[in-house]
Amino acid sequence: MASLSELVLYPIKSCAGLSVPEATLALAGLSAGGVHDREWMIVTREGVFLTQREYPRMATITPRIDGDELVVEAPAMLPIHLPLAHDANAPTIEVLIWDDHILAADCGDNAAAWFSDAIGAPCRLVRFRPDVVRPKISKWTGGLPAAARFSDGYPILLIGQSSLDDLNARLTKAGRAQLPMNRFRPNLVVAGIDAFEEDFVAAFTDHDISLRPVKPCARCPIPSVDQATGIPGPDPLDILQAYRANQRMDGAVTLGMNVIVENGVGRTLRVGQQFDVDLAF
Repeated sequence: MASLSELVLYPIKSCAGLSVPEATLALAGLSAGGVHDREWMIVTREGVFLTQREYPRMATITPRIDGDELVVEAPAMLPIHLPLAHDANAPTIEVLIWDDHILAADCGDNAAAWFSDAIGAPCRLVRFRPDVVRPKISKWTGGLPAAARFSDGYPILLIGQSSLDDLNARLTKAGRAQLPMNRFRPNLVVAGIDAFEEDFVAAFTDHDISLRPVKPCARCPIPSVDQATGIPGPDPLDILQAYRANQRMDGAVTLGMNVIVENGVGRTLRVGQQFDVDLAF
């Protein structure tokens, strides 16, 4: 039986994660304390999304929930306080995330100035509007409904702890340092399954909750970024390439599975929760 060993939200896309003891399920991902996963996003002045791929310092931008605010900190800067209540009068800006054009709420000039200082480049902060839906129905979901906010493509990313353990054993054998799980930025970390078993799971189920892995996660260079310092280091993709090139993804290196909520919208996930594992074969 699988158990949920860690739950992580990323309130601001590509910034530091927020580990939580429990979270609520929605079609568009996880929510906790009035904050949704990937609810905010840093964009260029033209509205194009930015990530640690271009600005690894984003890893050191750390959010936390404090009452009715999201408090965001960065090294050598005073924190900025973002209200959790939506501003109905916030200006609308069209943003681009991959191929999706989305109407988002602009968070204002003060936030733009703060985040520009934090990443060292001109940018703006936007927030996903509550009246916007970004559907994610594709061949990978088998026609099942799914949605996302500012995540790359799917609402939840899941990785088995044993999969990282396997990689770390190979890194050690190659004389390299082991990596923490936060390099791979999952929402759900699952213990109690074999290495890469998540690739072959049809569903993780617990009573009326069903989480369906639908698409392998193709890895980019972000796992090379130290999430504590924002400094890039050796990229594990060269090790992963030897055994994780995925023919289903045209040879891309994959680790972890993108997950949709098949059943259980509105239900609560908790660290330590156990799931039955239904294999796809």
